[in-house]
Amino acid sequence: MDISEENVKFTQHAAEQMLERGITKSEVIRVMQRGSRIQQKEGWLVVFAGMGVAYRKINKDTYRVKTVFWL
Repeated sequence: MDISEENVKFTQHAAEQMLERGITKSEVIRVMQRGSRIQQKEGWLVVFAGMGVAYRKINKDTYRVKTVFWL
């Protein structure tokens, strides 16, 4: 899985959560790259270093982050 800032998009909801919780894009990317994945109904939940990220793959090379939170 090739996840980088260039191929990760954020919903408005996720961007607002990141701002409110002081979470950076690079932290989200790191969680997506290194975390444990749990398949959900529409995408994945990945957790790492006390953070959770819910996302889905929207095409071959692009991911959309839906939710970001501290555990």
